[in-house]
Amino acid sequence: MRIITRSPCRVDLAGATLDIWPLYLFHQNPVTVNFAVDLYTHCNLTARPDRSIVLRSLDQKTEERFPSLDALRRAGTYKLPILARLVLFFEPETGLEMETDSEAPGGAGISGSSSLMITIAAALDRFTARGYNLEKLREVAQNVEAQVIRVPTGSQDYYPAMYGGISAVELSAAGITRRALPIRSVELNARFVLAYTGAPRNSGINNWEVLKGHIDGNTRIQRNFDRIAAAANQMRDALQRHDWPEAGRVMREEWSFRRRNLPGISTPLIDAMITAGRRKGATAAKVCGAGGGGCVVFLVEPDAKEKLAAVLRGMGAQVLDAKVAPNGLKRAVGSQGVR
Repeated sequence: MRIITRSPCRVDLAGATLDIWPLYLFHQNPVTVNFAVDLYTHCNLTARPDRSIVLRSLDQKTEERFPSLDALRRAGTYKLPILARLVLFFEPETGLEMETDSEAPGGAGISGSSSLMITIAAALDRFTARGYNLEKLREVAQNVEAQVIRVPTGSQDYYPAMYGGISAVELSAAGITRRALPIRSVELNARFVLAYTGAPRNSGINNWEVLKGHIDGNTRIQRNFDRIAAAANQMRDALQRHDWPEAGRVMREEWSFRRRNLPGISTPLIDAMITAGRRKGATAAKVCGAGGGGCVVFLVEPDAKEKLAAVLRGMGAQVLDAKVAPNGLKRAVGSQGVR
């Protein structure tokens, strides 16, 4: 048996971090707005005639081998913990060889790890015939990721990987609901630039600091999240109306609240990129994910996109050739490939 899967990464526009349980339970109408980008994670899973477990990451240039599932379980620590922990969860009855790859730079803040977990979980689900639906795969991936990074994880990162497109992820005591936003991909493609700073970041550390402050009763952080939740709803409304000047205004405001929560979310290079971007036609910019490095997303007027990209490259940033990915998870069995 050979199973091939892939899923896209994501860019968040507003409301990130609110998706970490239980933060969203303490704010009115919390929502996260994001979109999938055509930078993919891949998994190629094949059965082995023996009981060996072979795990290989092409982008990390790392491989580890175990003579059996029991040996994998006994090892306890892993070079490729995402791969190992998901194999342990699904408990395949036969040996397997798993090869993964990611088109996203390491630590880019565009949810390469969450996409990879959906990609791998979907392959292992088919391999072991568990038959989970997409929402159950999200639950499994989120819980296993918490085991890997050892802090609470959010939910919004998985939905672009699952469904693609442009989304509002609604969060409430009743659960999590993903709503597709009626925006043409070509319209958003003309209005965003995604640039990698070259410096990876650790989202778990940044998010954990904010989460602890919120739970411990830091009223400044709590008020800022009230404002972030309101801004995220305004972002959704602006996008639904195709009101791009308003979307830019909301992103600027949301970024200012986010910086107040955790000054380390930005860096001198990020500040310089955002300042230069505003001078070259960007209406707004913010870091992706938890910040501290990684990617910066810019909203721009269509005629300023190439000019801004050139300026960012001149500052040493890597401008990623990214567009909205209209579709999410894809999987295929055998040699037919992913379509």
